[in-house]
Amino acid sequence: MADEKKQRWLEGTYGKAVKKGPERRARFETTSGIPQQPVYVAEDARPGLEERLGLPGEFPFTRGVQPTMYRGRFWTMRQYAGFGTAEDSNRRYHYLLKSGQTGLSVAFDLPTQMGRDSDHPRARGEVGKVGVAIDSIRDMSILLDRIPLGEVSTSMTINATAGILLALYQAIGEKQGVAAADLQGTIQNDILKEYAARGTYIYPPEPSLRLITDIFAYTAKVMPKWNPISISGYHIREAGSTAVQEVAFTLADGIAYVGAAVKAGLDVDAFAGRLSFFFNAHNDLLEEVAKFRAARRLWARIMKERFKAKDPRSMMLRFHTQTAGSMLTAQQPDNNIVRVTLQALAAVLGGTQSLHTNSRDEALGLPTEESARIALRTQQIIANESGVADVIDPLGGSWAIEALTDDIEGRAEEYLRKIDDMGGMVHAISQGYVQREIQDAAYAWQRQVEAKEKVVVGVNAFRSDDPPVTVMKVDPALEARQVASLAAFRRERSATAVKQALEGVRTAAKGSENLMPPILAAVKAEATLGEISDALREVFGEYRETVVL
Repeated sequence: MADEKKQRWLEGTYGKAVKKGPERRARFETTSGIPQQPVYVAEDARPGLEERLGLPGEFPFTRGVQPTMYRGRFWTMRQYAGFGTAEDSNRRYHYLLKSGQTGLSVAFDLPTQMGRDSDHPRARGEVGKVGVAIDSIRDMSILLDRIPLGEVSTSMTINATAGILLALYQAIGEKQGVAAADLQGTIQNDILKEYAARGTYIYPPEPSLRLITDIFAYTAKVMPKWNPISISGYHIREAGSTAVQEVAFTLADGIAYVGAAVKAGLDVDAFAGRLSFFFNAHNDLLEEVAKFRAARRLWARIMKERFKAKDPRSMMLRFHTQTAGSMLTAQQPDNNIVRVTLQALAAVLGGTQSLHTNSRDEALGLPTEESARIALRTQQIIANESGVADVIDPLGGSWAIEALTDDIEGRAEEYLRKIDDMGGMVHAISQGYVQREIQDAAYAWQRQVEAKEKVVVGVNAFRSDDPPVTVMKVDPALEARQVASLAAFRRERSATAVKQALEGVRTAAKGSENLMPPILAAVKAEATLGEISDALREVFGEYRETVVL
């Protein structure tokens, strides 16, 4: 009946109006190319909607992983921060915590991400630029000075050197008197997306996956409150993917990690409940809300049907969200406050567990304190003043949202089938398939912007002359200070203890024992991040990327 009413309306009331005055565009579609109908009715969602929806806290978790969601407590409010030296970043963390942030999110500089100490020739010019420089246990101690690790949850965006940073965090926690079992937080530890979309890898895939599964096993036993991985679609989307590709490639990475852990002998229900995910929140609000819901439902089915998980917690897709850095504009930067608000709202309506809101000036440089405060206040206003946190899955049952959720889920499944046919995500990446798909999507988006088919306010429409913007700059002298500090650290430590600890890392890497205990012993013996990474390089070698044209 509803279908007949809709058809009558399309041909009659709507059709006459379109003939009288054409619509703004000949075709309406989401950023993933999903056609958008002018209006949705109940029949636009596939049959069996009630079963696919479920209820909050119950399989398939379409409506949220927790029974009370934000009626119980708000999402964790994190602001991704880190720059310069450990002292500089520590001051920013205390400022953010004082401003109401409820969890830390640490950004590391490129040398730290790539396993190079600050005095390495390849680190020159990059020390402290895009994050904080961490060379040693001394730096980590300064970074976390006077921050109660037994109370604060910390997220660390680190991948190839994730095990080393985790060991450093554990060592500092123990110095504070906090047992490893009581530490809470997340390491990103997602190397597959580095091969596909970002580039901060060190070792080839096989030893990299071993490091990841060793961390799974170690945290399950020693750090049960810690999330050993944040499987990241964020960087896939930042590289130019569509929302559908973000879901598909992220879950394909997740399948690869779970498969590797199970192959290594781990019980899926022993570690899967601590897996976490990391998604982007883009501009298309309705598509983004549907994306989060589709990802949650699809992952629940994958874990239950493919990996035979029995514990409901193993089927829950818990995720952190960051607003879209790639959608920030250098032109009219105050417009970014509005963009970030819409993106953050999409994340909340989609049921995120934690959220970072980008600052208005990040297309120009590192955020100033004022910009970081506005970004945090954006979350606080959504939480406390908008009312959207008072109802669980408030857009659930919207015919448009449910149809979009179904469509994204179905399109993502098509990608997963293709990747399975290629032999899994590692093979798909090695063949360049994932990279090409992302590159093609990024190119299509740029073409649409240049053709003004997609309007970007202040860039290809509604332009104006902007007044100068105050941009935060990292002191160029900090690199010399960091290098001098590292040299002093090396002089004061026991060279014999370091040598023995590094040999322990090499021996473990050559064998099959879990790598985390020798890495922990090495950081406590005051070996540097670069030295530990080099010990693993000697055994594992280095990865050379597949060039995709």
